[in-house]
Amino acid sequence: MDGFVPDLTVNGLSCDEQLATTTVSADQYDLAERKLKLLSGSCYLPHPDKEATGGEDAHFICVNEQVIGVADGVGGWADVGVNAGLYARELMSNSVRAILDEPKDSIDPARVLTTAHSATKAKGSSTACIIYLKDEGIHAINLGDSGFIIVRDGCTVFESPVQQHGFNFTYQLECSTRGDQPSSGQVFMIPVVPGDVIVAGTDGLFDNLFNNEVTSIVLQGMREGLNPEALSEKLAASARERALDRHRQTPFSTAAQEAGFRYYGGKLDDITVVVSYISNSTN
Repeated sequence: MDGFVPDLTVNGLSCDEQLATTTVSADQYDLAERKLKLLSGSCYLPHPDKEATGGEDAHFICVNEQVIGVADGVGGWADVGVNAGLYARELMSNSVRAILDEPKDSIDPARVLTTAHSATKAKGSSTACIIYLKDEGIHAINLGDSGFIIVRDGCTVFESPVQQHGFNFTYQLECSTRGDQPSSGQVFMIPVVPGDVIVAGTDGLFDNLFNNEVTSIVLQGMREGLNPEALSEKLAASARERALDRHRQTPFSTAAQEAGFRYYGGKLDDITVVVSYISNSTN
């Protein structure tokens, strides 16, 4: 099919649907030249009340370029009749376009996000997280309260900090100059080794599961031999179950209580999870 991009997915849709004007062949790049590779899978569960409009999260997986990204449209825009999911999806689609224009093996997530932000014109605002595997490390940028953790040998060895102006008021990109700028995002360069697992997600994951719970599910999934997509589904299902639980303490309820609010239980929200296994390129 003309325009089909076999190695890219955006929100589970083939990129001929998302990026009709972009074409790249599956063998355009030689992954064998790289020492590590990223094997990724994803799961997206929209808020039950937002399923008809596709929810407000977005994500992508670029297999050959070894880049993943997640974004969370800020739901407050719904109060003025704007679906911020459109902004998040456009931002992620523009990120994929920017990645394909980057120099081979020299992708800069911060530059990608800056380019994508400049090109995104939909109303709304969004968090953003872009992660790129190069050689023995990952290069990433995160802005807002989406983010990622790295699990190694059953332990969390890295977690991206949350960026908030105040409780439940996240850093966010917007099409106007009123929002935060990509330069406000935190940039990371982190060594990784085969066997590491990267779990990236929106706050629908990290507001409902503590990092040690995410790590425990990852460890269990690895023991069961789950592939990245199956593990992402397991994590998303656990987050949704906790979001509906009014009796368990969660990261969101902890933060709310620390901010002086009387709140207990989970937070029902869109949930995006992207799981990436890091392995040797010869595997």
